[in-house]
Amino acid sequence: MPIFAAIAEAQNLFFDMADIILGIESSCDDTSAAVIKDGYLLSNVLASQEVHRSYGGVVPELASRAHQLNIVPVVSEAISRAGITPEDITAIAFTRGPGLLGSLLVGTSFAKGFSIAIDRPLVEVNHLQGHILANFIKQYDKENRVPEFPYLCLLVSGGNSQIVKVNSPLDFEILGQTIDDAVGEAFDKCSKMMGLGYPGGPIVDRLAKLGDPERFKFAKPHIPGLDYSFSGIKTSLLYFVRDEIAKDPDFMEKNKEDICASFQKALIDILMDKLIKAAKQTGIKHVAIGGGVSANSGLRSRIEEEGRKRGWQTYLPEFKFTTDNAAMIAIAGYFHYQNGERTSLDVAPVSRMADFK
Repeated sequence: MPIFAAIAEAQNLFFDMADIILGIESSCDDTSAAVIKDGYLLSNVLASQEVHRSYGGVVPELASRAHQLNIVPVVSEAISRAGITPEDITAIAFTRGPGLLGSLLVGTSFAKGFSIAIDRPLVEVNHLQGHILANFIKQYDKENRVPEFPYLCLLVSGGNSQIVKVNSPLDFEILGQTIDDAVGEAFDKCSKMMGLGYPGGPIVDRLAKLGDPERFKFAKPHIPGLDYSFSGIKTSLLYFVRDEIAKDPDFMEKNKEDICASFQKALIDILMDKLIKAAKQTGIKHVAIGGGVSANSGLRSRIEEEGRKRGWQTYLPEFKFTTDNAAMIAIAGYFHYQNGERTSLDVAPVSRMADFK
């Protein structure tokens, strides 16, 4: 047999033996598709929607329309970059929820149609599970450190702030969560109050690097147990800014770096106080973070600092896996598929889901 034919046959056999998962993510304003083969990332394609910037937040109707335009080229590009054909795919993992219903409907409908077209099973994924399991995405050119079970995951995003005990890839236990607003909302509100722009988190983080985190103090909540609250600190910032501008109309412009640094430090203090408490209570020394706010440089530095101080093994997802992306959906779908789970074609997307179900 000619050598090239032998190589092609061996490659085809390899793909036949592997579990190749196509992941589709459309929960908010990013359309993404990724391909994972036996836990290793082959491709991860994302199309963002710049249209929302001028509105200061995501407009659901505009988001769903953009998903309709992006979904086909994004999936096609992901398959092409992975070097596979649709027939090589073992299963299609998709985000069922939580998220914006119109956006989820686009991804779910495409996944169903593609499932029928290539005769491959569907696997539904909880978006939050994807963020937690992002630390398990393996790459061929990386060290690929993964958390050891059980571990604690600080899940932080625009809609969620939770401390989760992860007993296995499919066994999650919420130890604490916000009783009102999420930490991502607090970052966005800070940016909005100060007229800095959207999305607020990266802007506040960038300015915080230039400021003094000890310059101003903001009221911190006293919530029992491991639960969080961020509504009070947002109010504290609002009153602080209002009072200082009354004294000096240029106060904001003169002190924006210090305000961002001080506010960011207060938010991180709140997050870390409960995470440290959870680690002490459980005795767990493996600690990870996930979600959009896990990209925050101050939080990442603080996690590593506390890890060195307390003997933790810490795990930080790469920046490209902190935002909404299909690679995390594909890896979560991979674990669900390995567990024998399949989703019927009559499944409907849901804007809210029971925690990790």
